Formats: sequence, C-alpha cells, structure tokens
Amino acid sequence: MTDLEANIRRIEIDDFHAVVMARRQALDIALALGFPMPDATKIAVVVSELGRNVVLYAGTGTITLMPHPGEPRHFKLIAQDQGPGIKDIELALTQGYSDSGGLGLGLSGSKRIMDEFEVWSVVGVGTRITAVKYLR
Repeated sequence: MTDLEANIRRIEIDDFHAVVMARRQALDIALALGFPMPDATKIAVVVSELGRNVVLYAGTGTITLMPHPGEPRHFKLIAQDQGPGIKDIELALTQGYSDSGGLGLGLSGSKRIMDEFEVWSVVGVGTRITAVKYLR
C-alpha cells in the first residue's frame, strides 16, 4: 500500500463543520495525488455539495475519500447516508431542480464536474453517491 492509499479517509458528516473539514481533506489529498489546483478544487466542491446534502436531507452520514495513485490515477469519493432517499433520481439530477429551495445545481453540477457519477437510492433506506475524477 502506498502512502496515498493509506490516506483513505472516512469522515462522519453530522453538521456543516464536518462538511468543511471533509472539503479541506479532499483538497489536500487531491493535490498530494497530483491534481492541479483547478481540478483539486472541483473535487473539493463536489465533497462540499454532497456533504451539504447529507446534512440537509439525512442529518448524518459519511463521506469516504479514496485516492488511487496507480494507473489510471484518480480520486474516488463515496457519500452515504441512511436518510429518506431520493424519490426520483433522474429528476434530482436535472439542472435547476431543488426540493430544498436552493438553485438546483448541487447534484447536477457535481455530476458534470466528475468523470463518473453514480447514484443509488432507496426511499426510506438511504442514498449512496459514488463519484470519480481521473487525473489527466
């Protein structure tokens, strides 16, 4: 296991302070992995958006930050909660859709930023979002 692989972090998200800490750790890990600042910042933004959703909709959950220094070098993150779930994933991924009164750019924007973006959600069970950004 490399030093970067040892940097896998599972962060408990239960308030916005935890979201800020997760965002900072994501930025630091992405930079250590070799991502240029603009791409590392995009990863941090996605962590922030997904963490914010955990707090707003589920109250608590986790974000796991997983650097992969091997080929292809990439940064994977998983946001998971046991909240109410997403009733209509396709609608939730539509730009401009929001059921919280926001701008509706969080999930759709996160999907656009990342190279891979998968949403698993079951109403009454919870949600898991897996996203990957490759180093170019």
